[in-house]
Amino acid sequence: MAFLVAAGILYLLAVREFFATPAFPRRVVVIGLALAALWHIEFLQVPPGVDDDIHRYLWDGRVQRFGFSPYILVPNDPALAALHTSETRNLNHPDLPSPYPAGAQLFFRAITSIHESILAFKVAFLICDIAIVFMLLDLLRRSRQEAHWVLVYAWNPLLATEVAGSGHIDIVGALLLLVSFAALLRRWRAIAALTFGLAVGVKFLPIVLVPLYWNRIRWRDGALSAAAFALPYIPFLKHGQMPIGSLGTYVHSFWFNDPVFATLTRIAPPELVAALAVVVGFLVAIWFRKRSEASSSDEFAWPMAASLLCAPVVYPWYLLWLLPFLRSRSALPMIIWTVSILPTYFVWHLPALGRPWIVPGWILLLEYGSVVVTAAVIWLRRVRTLAHADAISD
Repeated sequence: MAFLVAAGILYLLAVREFFATPAFPRRVVVIGLALAALWHIEFLQVPPGVDDDIHRYLWDGRVQRFGFSPYILVPNDPALAALHTSETRNLNHPDLPSPYPAGAQLFFRAITSIHESILAFKVAFLICDIAIVFMLLDLLRRSRQEAHWVLVYAWNPLLATEVAGSGHIDIVGALLLLVSFAALLRRWRAIAALTFGLAVGVKFLPIVLVPLYWNRIRWRDGALSAAAFALPYIPFLKHGQMPIGSLGTYVHSFWFNDPVFATLTRIAPPELVAALAVVVGFLVAIWFRKRSEASSSDEFAWPMAASLLCAPVVYPWYLLWLLPFLRSRSALPMIIWTVSILPTYFVWHLPALGRPWIVPGWILLLEYGSVVVTAAVIWLRRVRTLAHADAISD
């Protein structure tokens, strides 16, 4: 925790310099990316952390190769003992089937077909991370932004810990979503639609961005996107059961770092509040879509952030979806959030101290208070700037 906090503080100091300095020499960017690569290599060599979803990925891919559905099999079933390896016996929530969408499941199967190991998954995630860096460099060049903004992504502490370290599927979805965003900018509508559908198939979070594609893609592109999401489910339908696994249990019981959701569930059922989180994301996306005809990184980040704010579970690695789109002053509250969420890792160690697995109030106050204060300061400065401009015009 001490190293994470130090890394987070240093990262924010670096971001402040990026905002204050118009441009850096190219060698600064090269050295910065080299340092980021070294950090990733160090984390690549250590076992996954306490947030060990990667063992579930390995199990899901393995059982598919044996012809079974991860949406039906329960890993701790004694009859399945022969299917386990030394790396899958320690997966989390072994009493539940998989909650991951079909797009993620096919990715798990693809990796295990190459090599059945945790390292294979971590290497695959690291390749996605590197691909995002190169895509960002190209986007920055095309938009005539300075290349040092790529370090806002590459230096974020969440990347090394949750991609090369623990290994999370979210980085695959973030890459697909960034490809979709870049394709929209180039008016490659079919590619934008296809990769968006695949991103939703990895995790459902980017579904709130659907309004951003309105009148930017054709109807047949929309059909292509829907097919990209739906077709991976076909192999799982033959088992005679809806392929949702433990998704319902996830919404109803897996609550973590959720002050807004927990407050609203006092007056409404969890399923309704979870649906409200989706609606909030949709409304923010609609607002951005009406505001401008041109695609921007902000409009891809804010709807997902708003939906996560109201979600039942807000794990640190969920914010990986936001990272490729954070490169403006208006995104500063989200940049702060990627750092202020780091203390939640402390919760995984609470059971060892005999304390419940609940985010302490002081962590919630630090995490979300930092975001609220940052957003309020930005808003007040904007109001003052507009008032000053009106006074001059008068």
